[in-house]
Amino acid sequence: MGGFVRSLKAIALATALSLAGCGDSQSPEAQVRETIDAMEHAAEERSVSGVAEHISAQFRDANSRDANELSQYIRGYFITNQSIHLLTRISNLEFPTPDEARAQITVAMVGREADAANAWNLAGEIYDFDVTFRREDDEWKVTYARWKRPG
Repeated sequence: MGGFVRSLKAIALATALSLAGCGDSQSPEAQVRETIDAMEHAAEERSVSGVAEHISAQFRDANSRDANELSQYIRGYFITNQSIHLLTRISNLEFPTPDEARAQITVAMVGREADAANAWNLAGEIYDFDVTFRREDDEWKVTYARWKRPG
């Protein structure tokens, strides 16, 4: 009987821990990180619409580009680079308000240029991004971005 009770306690503890883990995945920080991961995956798949679905209609970047202009910019990058691999590192993520997040992200981009006759002609770049997200209808959308080369 003692083993049975210990087993029930272990199952109850495991269930409680798994439910606590589920709650963490719904935290605003986890949601923003999932959005960043989804954008990275969409970019590696060269999906303009996959990236664009995470961009707010109110988007503006540091050069006053709107969401449509950003989509055109991304499309051009995808045309130029037939293969894209990204490494992202979130160096800072803060929430000035419950519905706004600000992230500093370093992205290493490696792509194969489209017009390259040699398959080993790779283009590599590193950028630092300052990105602002806003919660819109329970989804985190990018409302602002600024990027520059480190240094």
